[in-house]
Amino acid sequence: MLASQSLWVVSLVGIAALAVLVLSSNEAVKKLVGIASYFNLSSTFMGMTVISLSTSIPEITAHITASVNILTGTLDYETGSAIVLGANIGSDVVQQTLVMGIIVLLAGTMYFRRYFLWKSMIPMITTTLMCIILGMDGIYSRVDGAILFGSFIVYSYYLYHDERKHFKKEDNIHESEKIAENVPQSLKAVGVDVLISLGMIGLTIVAAAIVLQLTEFLVNRTGISGSLIGVVTLGLASALPELTTAIAGIGNKEHGISLGALIGSNITNPLVAIGGGALVSTYWVPRPLVAWDLPWETITGMILWGILWFTKGRLKKGHAIYLIVLYFIYIFARAYFFAVD
Repeated sequence: MLASQSLWVVSLVGIAALAVLVLSSNEAVKKLVGIASYFNLSSTFMGMTVISLSTSIPEITAHITASVNILTGTLDYETGSAIVLGANIGSDVVQQTLVMGIIVLLAGTMYFRRYFLWKSMIPMITTTLMCIILGMDGIYSRVDGAILFGSFIVYSYYLYHDERKHFKKEDNIHESEKIAENVPQSLKAVGVDVLISLGMIGLTIVAAAIVLQLTEFLVNRTGISGSLIGVVTLGLASALPELTTAIAGIGNKEHGISLGALIGSNITNPLVAIGGGALVSTYWVPRPLVAWDLPWETITGMILWGILWFTKGRLKKGHAIYLIVLYFIYIFARAYFFAVD
């Protein structure tokens, strides 16, 4: 059926599905943020866990949908793998550079505590290195998926115990209730928001399935590599929930939300999305991802960590511009030198 449609029509349908994907995931994020606020989680912990997991809904659902379709034979193994891996890794690079730069420009200055650099950013860089090492053989096997997904469980367990050990009343999320449009005021309201979140997640899954099918069509029709489309378009779109959540955190003077969401998502995306998807179907790993995307993500993460270490945890507007420039260098080099999978 798709073969009979014009490239223009397919592109318009894809854009519409992509819009539904972003909007439905954003609505799910708002409700999940409100639920977390109701249970009085500290802003940094909430950003690193609940919010980072919920803002990664597009990547996670795309991987689940792709993996199921690969197993059923409705999605080509190599094309499907390239699309979702490219979107996932592209989203991480967007967040570390472009989104982080935009957030710092809006905030003027952002401050990272030294413990945050060790507890969050080092695991983020380590996660990327794990993806490089595991993907060097050209495949993410089910064993690789178990390693990645298991690492997320271990890391979440560590964060929970660290939260209980260091939690202070002044870190409570009460002041950032404005981040959610409607923070539930009772357990009944929490239940309603949970149902709404599940509905939005379901809509996200449907939209992700449509986007994946149409992207595969565009790859076959145009000859553009699946991972490049994933990196440039889907990766950028998938980062929108993190961007909007981080902006909400800045607007309500809750930088812990913004920092936790951005850094936490760069841990959640590879460990949960790639790890979970590899557990289901395994993935073929295109060479550009291991040769350029993941190394670039690792290097930019290390550069960001180095800047924060030497500036004693402060990012200013000059650093923001530098991060944004890094993003455009990354995209240009990707399209020019690594256009073929």
